[in-house]
Amino acid sequence: MIVAVGSSNPVKVKAVENVLSKFFNVSVVARNVETGVPPQPIGAGVTIRGAICRAKAAIRSEPSADLGVGIESGLLEFPFTISGYMDQQFAAIVDGDGAITLGGGPAFEYPSAIINKVISERIEINDAMWYLTGIKELGRKEGAIGYFSKGCLDRTRLTEQAVLMALIPRLNKDLYFPGQP
Repeated sequence: MIVAVGSSNPVKVKAVENVLSKFFNVSVVARNVETGVPPQPIGAGVTIRGAICRAKAAIRSEPSADLGVGIESGLLEFPFTISGYMDQQFAAIVDGDGAITLGGGPAFEYPSAIINKVISERIEINDAMWYLTGIKELGRKEGAIGYFSKGCLDRTRLTEQAVLMALIPRLNKDLYFPGQP
């Protein structure tokens, strides 16, 4: 099975490979694609739309692909949090027939200083984290989750959760798509 990932971020590509290889013999290819959303998505709808756009663009960019996968991380407003926002990743998987399945990963909160910088300066989390940590391109490495969890969870493993959740309907086709082969 050939899977096109709508990103060149090694964390996203590795997460897709790690999850899908548990169920299928896969060859994963990375594709730089347009997301159709702002560089720092804010809101569930925008973030999910970004994941879907990435998945669709990925499968279109690789004619031999069986699946396209898009992953997008965004800030979502959450009540009762310190900053008012949490970060959550969403994954979309699209097949050659255009069927889309979605999944979301765990959410975590950034410090208010990061959220305020992102919103007031309209910059990406990755850039705000650089100011805080001095680590360039943290999102292509352990991610903010690795930094804040003191290495207990890295971005690859966090991303794997969203990908697995998007794969669940495809692993249980008889329940989610009854009557379809």
